[in-house]
Amino acid sequence: MLLASAVVVWEWLNEHGRWRPYSPAVSHQIEAAIRSSDPRGGSVVLGQVDNRLSPYIIDLQSMHQFRQDTGTIRPVRRSFYDPASAPGQGWQWEWENDAGSWTPYDMEVAIAIENGHNRQQNCLDLTPLGFCYLIDYQNMTQVNRQSQRYRRIQRRADVPYPLVSGPLPLPKGVGAGPCSCQQCMLVLSVKANTGGAGGAAAIQTLGRRSLTIQRAKNLAPVAIRPLMVMKPQRTMSSAATVCHAPLPQRSSLAGLSRPALVPTVPVKNLNGSSPVHPALAGITGILMSAAALPVCLTRPPKLVLHPPPVSKSDIKPVPGFNHCCRKTTKKQTRKGKTPEEVVKKYLQKVKSPPEEDCTICMEPLGGASGYKGPGVTPVSRAESVGRLAQCGHQYHFQCLVAMYNNGNKDGSLQCPTCKTIYGVKTGNQPAGKMEYHVIPHSLPGHPDCKTIRIIYNIPPGIQGPEHPNPGKPFTARGFPRHCYLPDSEKGRKVLRLLLVAWDRRLIFSVGTSSTTGESDTVIWNEVHHKTEFGSNLTGHGFPDPGHLDNVLEELRAQGITEEDAQTEK
Repeated sequence: MLLASAVVVWEWLNEHGRWRPYSPAVSHQIEAAIRSSDPRGGSVVLGQVDNRLSPYIIDLQSMHQFRQDTGTIRPVRRSFYDPASAPGQGWQWEWENDAGSWTPYDMEVAIAIENGHNRQQNCLDLTPLGFCYLIDYQNMTQVNRQSQRYRRIQRRADVPYPLVSGPLPLPKGVGAGPCSCQQCMLVLSVKANTGGAGGAAAIQTLGRRSLTIQRAKNLAPVAIRPLMVMKPQRTMSSAATVCHAPLPQRSSLAGLSRPALVPTVPVKNLNGSSPVHPALAGITGILMSAAALPVCLTRPPKLVLHPPPVSKSDIKPVPGFNHCCRKTTKKQTRKGKTPEEVVKKYLQKVKSPPEEDCTICMEPLGGASGYKGPGVTPVSRAESVGRLAQCGHQYHFQCLVAMYNNGNKDGSLQCPTCKTIYGVKTGNQPAGKMEYHVIPHSLPGHPDCKTIRIIYNIPPGIQGPEHPNPGKPFTARGFPRHCYLPDSEKGRKVLRLLLVAWDRRLIFSVGTSSTTGESDTVIWNEVHHKTEFGSNLTGHGFPDPGHLDNVLEELRAQGITEEDAQTEK
């Protein structure tokens, strides 16, 4: 066995296969639970340190993060890095997202950026790490090498990640001949530096300091998981020596999770296969942990995105529908009405404005509009304030015209206060095709009916005048997208309303992806779909008893009601 001093970074695996770091404070919390001899250390409630993580717990026995309100389970890991690297010195590198907040880089990327900063480089190419970005240290920006889009970056001081010392296992086969695995390369480099004798040695890296290693004497064997050491990139300095090592012997999880006097009570049904909802199982786990009862979360079921293969003869039309495909074309320009005419159609005159502010410009309704931009013509004082006919909210007329000009200009208007829609709301969904049919398989939670499969297909193209960047290309990732509904009466009603939403170009939009950060791409437009057929590991599958009602509510917020379903043939 070898003893190593290293900083520990706890990370979770996102849906794109990337390991995302928890904050230093959360990592300290998890390490404290590991060091504790308290049997409750078998699970960690992340909301105790970060309120934003209140739905999450980590089960140390299964090494999974569990979200109690959705039942989503993700793997976590415990990674070791050089104490001289960015996490050991308390430096965080972050990029500014479209919402104006700061997102941390993956840890290996952050370490590489910190190394380039310490060498006083002008720029750093992240291509060897799998990202098409260039870091500009002088302007503190990240440049997308394909789109040439710039984002601000920042170097922020934070609490260093926890420093620990623990055993590194000698892999099988060391001494029996050279091995090409990264674990053996690490151990053999240590043996070379120590000359085969006891005492201190070092793994030399290209960072500011080395990771101190010494040979342990007379250590008892420890049951561990395999150790992995990541190979440094050849084109830049080593990000740091990193390994995903076992938990220390002192906090053996057999002892943490299974004390002699308190039996473990497993919290099962996390896959939603019983009447117990996944969220209820998670809440049960939280309460048991708080009551000093150890929690053993069951392993998640396998992800099932698609149904079993279906022959063409088994695919049937949806009952009550005379068609199985719907296409949309480019937006048709509405003519004949100016923005002022559209707004006036939905307004009632207000003779004496109340003593309150216009919630658009935040100026008093009794005074002039605070909007000073182009495109709005002067109006008389008698027409300066209007009341929306249905909801009764009052605004400056010029503010409503400016708001209309900043939208799709489709002849509809939406109250900015209560979201009441006047007219027929349409979106900026690109041209594409929507197919729908019945397949002879049942969704989890709907054993008594077959399944409606919806296939959306939108190709990449050029943005039009209704899009964020007219004339610029947009991407369409992940198409065709397969979605599922139960072939029940309510499922067919949802399908009819989804067809209305498709015709009004409200299912998708062009914008910035909230999951990947990519801009100018096709994204979902606030109407949730189920894309996971036979499981619910991502939160986008079944069973979900409230899903159909939630979709109906989301469609209603887009101005699509059950009355529209009556007209859909």
